[in-house]
Amino acid sequence: MNFYIVIPAHNEAKSIGLTLHSLIQQTLQPKRVIVVNDNSTDNTEAVVDGYAQKHHFISLINNQSSDKHLPGSKIINAFYKGYSILDDDYDIICKFDADLIFPENYLEKLAFHFKTNTRLGMTSGFCYIKKNKDWVLENLTRKDHIRGALKAYRKDCFHQIGQLKSSMGWDTVDELLAKYYGWQILTDTTLHVKHLKPTGISYNKASKYLQGEAMYKMRYGFIITLISALKLAYKKKSFLLFKDYVTGYFKAKKDNIDFLVSEKEGEFIRNLRWKGMLNKFQK
Repeated sequence: MNFYIVIPAHNEAKSIGLTLHSLIQQTLQPKRVIVVNDNSTDNTEAVVDGYAQKHHFISLINNQSSDKHLPGSKIINAFYKGYSILDDDYDIICKFDADLIFPENYLEKLAFHFKTNTRLGMTSGFCYIKKNKDWVLENLTRKDHIRGALKAYRKDCFHQIGQLKSSMGWDTVDELLAKYYGWQILTDTTLHVKHLKPTGISYNKASKYLQGEAMYKMRYGFIITLISALKLAYKKKSFLLFKDYVTGYFKAKKDNIDFLVSEKEGEFIRNLRWKGMLNKFQK
């Protein structure tokens, strides 16, 4: 299977080399790897260029954008900068972060899953972070959710969901829409990916309302937003985050911000969320 990979990179000089080295070492090598140097002020460009000079399937493009790290829009806009120069000769399109180290069989295992199940729309492994001397699961989300750091999409699924949304919540709405269109999602617990920087470490204060805004734009409605905000704030051990999420939801509603999904898709998403919560309650 042909894997095309786009890696947005903002000031990732310390990690992007490790990410590229792990992709070079794959038992199934990718056909294309595009690294988008997104307004970096460190040596990211030089590091990537060094790899591009030695490996024909690696390419570097430079992108000028804001230096603010707002989750959602910045990274997806950079992704599209890279995606725009790709041809259509791929089976799987991946959006990877620039601070990951993949096991050598990572792409081969993903290809196996895609070949085995023709209705598989998205698949991935799991992110692990270093604590003391051990690599432990970065347990921020459900185990059936594919982290935004390591998304891999079958081409047909990628196009049917309308590709990626330039918004906070893009890595949740993509899965919800995939399920809406009948695609399946798979996470492989045997694939341990080293995540060198914990999620959200560089997010700035201006992003604090965006999670609640995303829940509004996905048409969760207030009750599901309230429950989701409580769960997420509890996982992150911060009641202030709960307040920010709810404030973001009402701010988006007041400003009449555009939704990410249609009314019909929103109804499906709400039903899916209620079903998931009821199943957990019954257990």
